[in-house]
This record gives sequence, C-alpha cells and structure tokens, in this order.
Amino acid sequence: MSAHTSMPIAECRIVTDSSSDMRGMGHIAFASAPLKIVTAQKEYVDDESLDIVSMVEDLQVYKGRSTTSCPNPEEWLRAFGDATCVFCITITATLSGSYNAAMNAKRLYEERYPDRHVFVMNSLSTGPEMRLIAECIEQQILSGHSFDDVCAHAAAYAEGTGLLFMLRSMKNLANNGRVHPLVAKFAGLMGIRLIGKASARGDLEPLGKCRGARASLAYLLDRLQELGYAGGRVYIAHCVNEEEATMLRAQLQERWPSATVEVYPCRALCSFYAEFGGLLVGFEKGNKANI
Repeated sequence: MSAHTSMPIAECRIVTDSSSDMRGMGHIAFASAPLKIVTAQKEYVDDESLDIVSMVEDLQVYKGRSTTSCPNPEEWLRAFGDATCVFCITITATLSGSYNAAMNAKRLYEERYPDRHVFVMNSLSTGPEMRLIAECIEQQILSGHSFDDVCAHAAAYAEGTGLLFMLRSMKNLANNGRVHPLVAKFAGLMGIRLIGKASARGDLEPLGKCRGARASLAYLLDRLQELGYAGGRVYIAHCVNEEEATMLRAQLQERWPSATVEVYPCRALCSFYAEFGGLLVGFEKGNKANI
C-alpha cells in the first residue's frame, strides 16, 4: 500500500508508551508499550496489573535513588503487532530514551515488512497532551486520509496543544537527578507547589510557585489563558488527587462554558513524575483546534 493512498481502518494501529496514560481508543486498534520505574528494592512495570496507589505510597517513603526505564525495541515491535500502518507517539525525548527505541523498532519493522509504514512522533510532552495527539490521529484515520496526510496533520495539530503541570512534591524528580534535593526538600517543608509547562524543547519549564490549592489552581487557569487556551478540549490527569482535579474542571467550565474537560487518574510513569497530589493538564490552544 502506498503511503499516499487511504488506509483500511482495520490495518491501522495507534501505539504509545505508557506515559500517555491511555488504555484504549474508541475506534482504532491501540497498544501501549510499558515504561518501568526502578528502585534498589523493586521494579514497577507500567502495565494493567500494577497497583498505582500502592506504588505512589511506596515511593513516598522510599529514601534511595529511583530511575525510569523505557521500552526496548522488541517491546515496541510487539506493540506494533501486525498493523500495516502504525502511528507511534512517545514521551518527550528529553526525559526518556523511548523515542530512540521506537525509531529503532520502526527501522526493524519496515526492513522486515517493506510494504508497511511506521510513523514515530516525539510528543515533546507526556500524559494528556499525548492523548490529544492520539485522538487527532484517530479522527484523521476515520476521515479516510492517507498515511502521509495523517502524519503531517498530527504534527501540525501538536503545534496547537500544550501541557501544564502542578507538583506538590518533587522528591522523585530529585531522586532521579532532575532537580536539586535541597530545592525539593524546601518545597515539601514549605508546602510550596510548582507550576510549569512542557517547553518547546520538551523539557520541564517552571512558571511559578504557589502555596495551597486555591492559589495554585487560580494560577493554572491564568497560565492556560496566557498560553492561548480559549475553550477547547482539556484533559486533566491526576496522581491520587481527584478532588483538586475536579475543582479545576469546575473552574475551567465556569470561565469557559464551551470547554470540554475530562478528569482521570495517571498511570505509573506520570504518577512517578507528578507524585502524590500532582496534576497534568493537556489542552488545545485557541477556541477549538482543527483535529
């Protein structure tokens, strides 16, 4: 099949690593390649069997260094299955080797099956922003577009999405070497919450610090508006913090009555980075992005 012709839906598959927090799609075949969280005591595999709350509680009291491990090329190949057209989205390459491993899997897959196509996209983000991109790809496939057109549209759509985060703890980031331990300790003692965004380079860019839920959620709303949000879709992923995620949803819908907002729990990898009480907010810029 040419990359320029329309694709049979049954031969398409959308694949992400588990940082997307997704477990399925509405109409297109889906698979997730698991990331892992590794400590000196235990390895947590981000799959369907993992008890996320227990993992979060374990890591809260764990004193040692923790790291993450990305899917290897063989795990990506298993996720590709036997699809003729694979659309693969990974966590930002600045935080993980997942993108590089997926690119190696793409090369192996296309060498093995010359008539098949694999698109690998570095999301420059994680969690709910990846979900927005995956759903854009699904809609384009269902609309009968060619492989190349779907890839081009997904890349353009991603330019119109964003990710904000609110962290109540930075312990795991410190244990993983992402922030200085003294910074994480100070924030924990003072009850300070860090609000930031996924930058254009795909790293974590701090925007401000707040104390308490009320001030933090208000700051998040203002940053959303500042970054171009005007009432489109929003996904709020939370790490054991449904209460504040629901509060944010209500405030979003009060300020932007046309907003479509969904709240859901993080899987393991995003729970590791967001930590207990953290929120990840994926959003469309503008009133309604063209998916």
